[in-house]
Formats: sequence, C-alpha cells, structure tokens
Amino acid sequence: MKNQEIRLASRPTGLPTADNFQFVDIEQPQVQDGEVLLRMLYLSVDPYLRGRMREGKSYVAPFEVGKAIQSAGVGEVVESRSPNLKPGDLVTGMMRWRQYEVAKAKDLIKVIPGVPPSATLGVLGVTGLTAYFGLLDICHPKEGETVLVSGAAGAVGMTACQIAKLKGCRVVGIAGSDQKTAYLRDELGVDATINYKTTDDIFAALRAACPNGIDIYFDNVGGEVSDAALRLINTGARISLCGQISIYNSTTPDIGLKPQSLLLINRAMMKGFIITDYGARFAEGVTQLAQWFAAGKLKHAESIIEGFENTPRAFIGLFSGDNLGKQIVKVG
Repeated sequence: MKNQEIRLASRPTGLPTADNFQFVDIEQPQVQDGEVLLRMLYLSVDPYLRGRMREGKSYVAPFEVGKAIQSAGVGEVVESRSPNLKPGDLVTGMMRWRQYEVAKAKDLIKVIPGVPPSATLGVLGVTGLTAYFGLLDICHPKEGETVLVSGAAGAVGMTACQIAKLKGCRVVGIAGSDQKTAYLRDELGVDATINYKTTDDIFAALRAACPNGIDIYFDNVGGEVSDAALRLINTGARISLCGQISIYNSTTPDIGLKPQSLLLINRAMMKGFIITDYGARFAEGVTQLAQWFAAGKLKHAESIIEGFENTPRAFIGLFSGDNLGKQIVKVG
C-alpha cells in the first residue's frame, strides 16, 4: 500500500503557505502487539495547529520541523493486533497526517454506530467539548442573558451559539459573510448577527445588536472585535477566552484595548482555558452533546475538502474564513 505523510517543512512567518509543508513517501509501518493499522478517512484541520508551528513555550509542544503534523482524525481498522478492535471498526483519536497510520488501540475511541464519522471531529468531538465546557463551566449562562459569540460560524462558535439557545439566552453571532450570518439566523436560530467584514463600525454594530449590553462573551477571535465587545459588558459579565484567530499569523505584538479597568468596574470575569483541562470530564460532555444531537437539538455544519493532497490548503483556508462549521479533509 502506498503511504505518504505531510511534514512541517519550515516554520511559517505570518500566514502559512504551501512551502511550509512537505509530502514524503514513507514505508508501511509494522503493527505491534496492542496496535492497529488504520486507513485514514478524515483529518481535522484546526486554527490551534498554527500555534504549534511556531517555536516557544505554549500549552502544547510545538511541531518539529521535518516531522509529521498531527491532529484529530478518523480511521478504519485494516489490521489489528488488539483484542478490542477488529478490521472494519471505525475509530477516532490523534493521528499524524498520513494516509495509513499505526496507533495504539488504547489511545483510540470507537465511533458510535449510526453517528456520521466526521461528526466525531466536530460537534461530538473536541470541537463540541470546547464549546460545551467553555460556555457552561466558565460562563454559567442564565435564561434571558445576552450571549455574544465571535467566530460564530466556525465549528466551536456555532456549537456555543446552540448551547446558549438551549439555555434560554438571547444569542448574537459575529461571522465573516452574509452566507454565514444567514445560516446562523435561519438554521441555528441565532437572534442577531453581524458580518464584521461589511461593517464599518463594529462597536456601533455591536451596540445595536446588544441594546441591553453583553452578559457573556465567548471569544474565538480577539483583536478589534473583542476590544469593541469589552466596552459593552454588563456588571457581572463572564468572558471565555477560547481562541484568538485574528492574531495567530501576526508578526508584531498585539496592541489594543487594556481590559483591566472594564473588568474592574463591571466586576467581570475573563478566563482562558484549554480543552485538555477537562479531560477527566470528557465522558460527561460527550454524553450530553450526543443526547442533544440525537434529539435534533444540536446541528452541525461541515466544510469537507476531498483529497489528502489538499490538507495544507484546507488548513490555510481557515485563516481567510473559507469554512462554514468544521473544516475537514476527506483523505480517500
């Protein structure tokens, strides 16, 4: 079987380009006891991977130049030397960007029968868990409160919007196209939306969309959008720092609003989090998300690009907002 992997060829400066990635033919790995050989079906591409492409201390080790990139994936078992998995089983876990991968069976989770396999990379996977814990555990939404979500048409953002609606909140979503804002309103029931790319004054647009101020801000974006949002927070507001995609490719320090006085005056709370902090509670989150999903209360959207060779392009497209919902590569 032909096998290829995608390596980090060099560390990007600014927006990644195709030159930062290298396709390498590799030999088929041998399966040892407790391991399985997987044919990769889907790979997840996520904004946080950009942080792993730079050197320096972070919450997760950086990728090594000349080594394969890694992200969540779904694979089909081709060969097994584990009593817990058999050929034909579909599993999910952290995978190197390869067409065929060998993994330890104990590190894999079986895909729930009847669930679309790709959904385990999105609404029923780490993406959904990020929205679940980032909103519920940090922000504790209450019925009638105003929840603002930036990056609302991304995989995490649209799940956060829906959970907030399930909790009886008024939800305002910020996205980057009319197609995305229409999806948020028409499909997900978001109460008000803002297309930040066609808005001349984001503060004025937010003030109009949030006439009673902002009780909860689920921040996926950072930058000027967040500077404007912080000026509208209410007393006792809660702010969940999930991502800062607007500055991931910045080559200069981010200089903007200093939030301390706003947090102090409003007795507000701002907290950053990493989803692995909640590893011991993943079963709780997945169980609830799966119940909502099965009941039709939680929708998911996917942008699927076909072809292993298009994985770098799918990743780079995240930073121009090409995707609606979860960005996935169909490997086959």
